[in-house]
Amino acid sequence: MPEITTEFQGQTVITTFEMSPGTAQDLMEALQEAYHDFIRHQPGFLGAGLHMNDAQTRIANYSKWQRREDYQAMLRTPEMRERNRRIAGLCSRFEPVMYEVMQVY
Repeated sequence: MPEITTEFQGQTVITTFEMSPGTAQDLMEALQEAYHDFIRHQPGFLGAGLHMNDAQTRIANYSKWQRREDYQAMLRTPEMRERNRRIAGLCSRFEPVMYEVMQVY
């Protein structure tokens, strides 16, 4: 499990997905499969967590990478591009955003 600290010098990415309850489980399975089979094996990957809200209308994904370029390189691979097309079909929208940890309590 990723540890959250202000000393972390790598890249934190939080991605939110919006979907209907009817596709929530399919989307979660697609994300779990992507991490298990592909993403976790990419250079620079440090860890991630997947979270679903009670209404099954949102999934949040927190991931940590050694460098911003590692995350971007993973997104540009043919395999991830194909997986993202499938993921996009299961949700109304998704948005990855890069963050810097400012404070931890």
